[in-house]
Parts: sequence; C-alpha cells; structure tokens
Amino acid sequence: MSSSNKNPVIFDLDGTLLNTLGDIAAAVNTMLSSRGYEGYSQESYKQMVGHGMRNLVISALPPDASSDEEEINSALEEMMDYYRAHPADYTQPYPGIYEMLEKLAADSVPMAIYSNKADELVQRAVSLRLEGIPFKAVRGAKPGAPKKPDPYVALELARSLGSEPPRIWYLGDSGVDMQTAVHAGMRAVGVLWGFRGRKELSEAGAEHLIESPDQFLQLY
Repeated sequence: MSSSNKNPVIFDLDGTLLNTLGDIAAAVNTMLSSRGYEGYSQESYKQMVGHGMRNLVISALPPDASSDEEEINSALEEMMDYYRAHPADYTQPYPGIYEMLEKLAADSVPMAIYSNKADELVQRAVSLRLEGIPFKAVRGAKPGAPKKPDPYVALELARSLGSEPPRIWYLGDSGVDMQTAVHAGMRAVGVLWGFRGRKELSEAGAEHLIESPDQFLQLY
C-alpha cells in the first residue's frame, strides 16, 4: 500500500517521543541559580512545560520577577543560551519509541512532529536523538505562528502530509495536545508515559489512552 493510503501520525515531542525533562530542568535551574533564585525539582517541571519556552520561564521566575518584562526577556535569553549549548545531555527516547517509529516508517506511514518548544531546539533534539527516522515534517514554535492548542500549525502539517484531518492520529502527553487534536478535527491519543496524567488527557478530549508505544501499533 502506498504512503498516501496510510493514515498519517503527528507526534508531540517532549513527554511523548523524548524524555527531555533533565535538560529542561538543567537549563532553567542554571538560569535561576545564576540570578539568585531558587530552582525546582525535575518532577516539578512536568507541570510547567508545554506552553512554550517563554511561558516556562515566566512560570519558573519568582512572582516579582515574572511580571518584569525586562527580567523575563533577559532570563529567557540566558536559559536559551544554556539549552542551545546542552540540547540533549540527558534527553533520550522513551522505551519502545524508536522501535515503534521504525515499524511505522517501514510500513510507509507518513509522520510529523509538532512541538510548542522553540523550533531550533526541536530540530536539534530530533537530529540527535531520533536520527534516521524519516519524518515528513518537524515543527517547533516559530515567531508569527500561533502555539498549541491553536490548530493552525497542525492543519498546516495535515496539508503537508497530504491528508484530511479526520484521518490523522495525533499523539501527545498533555491536555494542550489533546485540545489541539480536537480543535484540528484529528484523532486524539493521549500517552500515559509522559509529563501529565490520565485525568488531564481525558478531560481535554483524548479518544484513546495508551500506556506503551506498542499499544499504539495495536491501535493503529
């Protein structure tokens, strides 16, 4: 069967394909420490990520600093400088992810990645930790394009995948991902190995909840 007859899959990145929490925590905590602010546990960042890098920095800064535009911009720049220099020190695919992607690729399933993280960091992480997987498109946050849960970029990806939205499986680990899928008219699949939990995914509109990458192969 040709790839055009296969239902495409769009994946979120952080918390879905890659466990990036260690590098996120290191980048933000290093920035906070350099400014005399208290850092957070790695576990705490599970609830802080998903809305883009600027919002992550705002969430991490103390209340007084998080309302100061100059401090936000300076902190964001410092954090990004560190993250660019250390894009994947700790980042690895979740167990079973690479095998799932290889099987989908071997079956000519069109695949794309869509993340709210800065595009340059998304491209680096994918090239370093998902090397060899033939994604049709890899998209992170870019200036001028709305972030999830706005469906704009997801619908752009549908066009690049040559498919109507109802045929597309959309996998993510957060409520924002599920809302994006629902808004775009795609099949929302919540993954339970990531940063958020079953309740958030269900309430945000997940049609399916899966506990392992292999379960998606069965579902697909």
